[in-house]
Amino acid sequence: MKNTINIKNRKAKFEYEFLETYVAGIKLAGTEIKAIRMGKASITESFCEFQNNELFVINMHVEEYSHATHFNHNPKSERKLLMQKRELKSLEKNVKNSGLTIIPIRLFINDRGIAKLKITLAKGKKLYDKRETIKDRDSKRRLDRIKKDFN
Repeated sequence: MKNTINIKNRKAKFEYEFLETYVAGIKLAGTEIKAIRMGKASITESFCEFQNNELFVINMHVEEYSHATHFNHNPKSERKLLMQKRELKSLEKNVKNSGLTIIPIRLFINDRGIAKLKITLAKGKKLYDKRETIKDRDSKRRLDRIKKDFN
């Protein structure tokens, strides 16, 4: 099966500092996976939250499948993430004690055709950290231009 679906959350790298990353499966309905395989999903404003010791992704938008009947899914519903218990316990401990957050950064289809979500334990950046990121990016861009002109 061809792996062409790679939906990213580009805004997350600017807003958060990544600490640890995990790959989790997603519990989906039939029309949801078909819509994702067509590339009709967005994770830009989504986040993860614990409910009864289970991890759910909130605000992940999966458009309705165009060829479905009245059995179509809700585009903004909560979706359960499938991970090992020890990973869930360590994530929950970090979120409760340190005040960190869990952000999805990439939605993809693996080699077996299963939808996976790459999530990260993240710490929110302050305004001065964001300015520093912009400054570093601009200086790197300027240096690359100088190197290109020199060669």
